[in-house]
Amino acid sequence: MEIWNTPGIVKESSRGYDRFSILDDMLLDRKINCVMEINEDTVNSLIMQILYLEKQDPAAEITVYINSPGGSVQDGLALYDVMQAVSCPIRTICIGIAASMASILFAAGDRRQMLAHSRVMIHDPRIFKTGGTALELQTISENLMKTRAVTAEILSKHTGRSAEEILEKTRTDSYFSADEAVGFGLADEIITKL
Repeated sequence: MEIWNTPGIVKESSRGYDRFSILDDMLLDRKINCVMEINEDTVNSLIMQILYLEKQDPAAEITVYINSPGGSVQDGLALYDVMQAVSCPIRTICIGIAASMASILFAAGDRRQMLAHSRVMIHDPRIFKTGGTALELQTISENLMKTRAVTAEILSKHTGRSAEEILEKTRTDSYFSADEAVGFGLADEIITKL
């Protein structure tokens, strides 16, 4: 699903000139973009791309560029599970901000790199529904606390920090510069060249 105006590429072939999306060209180089809100449509597209690339070469690295405000935790966890299940190593590169659910996807990479002025933001899962009966709100709250524990465990696994440290940091929006993200274990290194 294309949400933004993607530049096209024109190449000459024996049939004349062909125009195709720059994203198609990037996919041939095993590079994909997570540069939008995390939701059902964007996650399904990213999952299809990852599975396609794994089928093409199960051992070759896939690079995922991340510049996302985050979004749906449940949809993001589906993508996280696929990233963990494929045989290909996943290289994640933060090229702006990896916030909320996008920070979890970024931290889950096998090789996690950040550009110098990019940032990572982690926080507890958010609730957007208000209103309802007392029992409905209780159920929502219980599910939210379960999701909080799951996301904390995932970040703990990928950062080397304890779940308690993660839960303390995610109580509020915690922003990390590239240096701070490396120090906290959210990233491996800062890069200056892609």
